[in-house]
Amino acid sequence: MAKAKKSKAKQEASAKLPHLDEHGAARMVDVGGKDVTHRVAVAEAFVRMSGDTLQLLEAGAIKKGDAFAVARIAGIMGAKRAADLIPLAHPIALTHVAVKIEPRLHEGGVYVEARAECRGLTGVEMEAMTAAAAAALSLYDMVKKYERGVVIERLQLQMKTGGQSGTYIRED
Repeated sequence: MAKAKKSKAKQEASAKLPHLDEHGAARMVDVGGKDVTHRVAVAEAFVRMSGDTLQLLEAGAIKKGDAFAVARIAGIMGAKRAADLIPLAHPIALTHVAVKIEPRLHEGGVYVEARAECRGLTGVEMEAMTAAAAAALSLYDMVKKYERGVVIERLQLQMKTGGQSGTYIRED
């Protein structure tokens, strides 16, 4: 009886989580039957640091070079490699990736925004999230000589459009 309940629970979980098969095992979702649509996702992260470190960044005084340019490139590269890093993510032919880096002295850090787009069968949320994460990690790498206590916060999806599930916009 306990085994039957466990099997039923796995089947119910599989119905709710498309990355699980009927036995509860991880799988890549079959997107072959979906329509090709224009898909967009925007993700963000915030890199919290001291005012002194932020001023070094803004002044371009980081010895490794232009930290903002490096972070933008790292974000773009991250988006392009999302399927290599996220085990069940589909490789996507991206049509556009943009990474915005904005120092915010009044908030005590740097705001990172990543936008990914494609015309495809599945969304670009993971590409946008990976881009924001890679850019934030790159900023940490650029400033760690000056401050080890930097914190990456609020890595989150801000919005997505396209596909069967429609539009999502974060409301906080």
